[in-house]
Amino acid sequence: MAHLDIKRRLPSDDLSEVDELLLAVERADGQRPLSDHLWIDLRQGGRPGYAGLLGWQPGHDHLIAYCQVSRGNDSWALDLVVHPHHRYEMASIGPQLLSEAINVIREAGGGHVHWWVFEPNEIHKTLAESIGLHEGRTMLQMRVALPLHEATDIVTTPFRSGTDDERWLAVNNAAFADHLEQGGWTQSTLNSRKQEPWFNPNGFLLHHVGDELVGFCWTKVHLDTAPVLGEIYVIAVHPRFSGRGLGRALTIAGLTYLQRAGISTGMLHVDAENERAVMLYKSLGFTVTNQQRAFVGDVD
Repeated sequence: MAHLDIKRRLPSDDLSEVDELLLAVERADGQRPLSDHLWIDLRQGGRPGYAGLLGWQPGHDHLIAYCQVSRGNDSWALDLVVHPHHRYEMASIGPQLLSEAINVIREAGGGHVHWWVFEPNEIHKTLAESIGLHEGRTMLQMRVALPLHEATDIVTTPFRSGTDDERWLAVNNAAFADHLEQGGWTQSTLNSRKQEPWFNPNGFLLHHVGDELVGFCWTKVHLDTAPVLGEIYVIAVHPRFSGRGLGRALTIAGLTYLQRAGISTGMLHVDAENERAVMLYKSLGFTVTNQQRAFVGDVD
């Protein structure tokens, strides 16, 4: 790769080039690259801890690779996106972008790093090891045809922005206390999601026991996929109310909402090591469609 630009904020021309690259990869893989945290950092632009690394090559009128670094609550997220036409060059493109990304993290004080890879292979493993990362968690994408053959009578109410925020954050952070991406959310984190065009409070289902919020199922519709996907975006029950079957009931409630909105395919992501959740979703008819793996490590 002949030229590499490192940007802390992308001007509109560069952002358009990155958008074209991400769209090409989504068409090839059937899945949008970048996690939500990285995507929001890219779209909302220039937030602290963001860096975009753009790779160019003579003779090509498009961006051939993009690497992004974003600071999270207690760690760094890293992603590498290579144009489908240049994936055969991954072994030469990857080291330069990844090593520069690690330098960005090191210069900012270092910390724990995780790099999520879609359908990882030996090249990804070798690249990860070259920058001091090792294999970590595996995340499964699972899908199910709608409608389900199971119903629920659980009562839910839609999220009320500005009214339910504080109570929802308390339940979310209690349920995901040990989770890198979903735990430790702040009002700013929630606000960033509410600014996204897909946000719909009607599909953000809350369940109360008396006046206490005890669980929720937050759905998300992907209109730009084929087929259109209805995602169980985040689902949780407060730990004090676990073991009551609320997780299953809320999953069904979320999928029922999506089916009534005209969606014929439900989707979610789940940690492969969460055997209890995987078995629950399989019992509802979900099957695994693809996987992502995190490569993790610490930068001094």
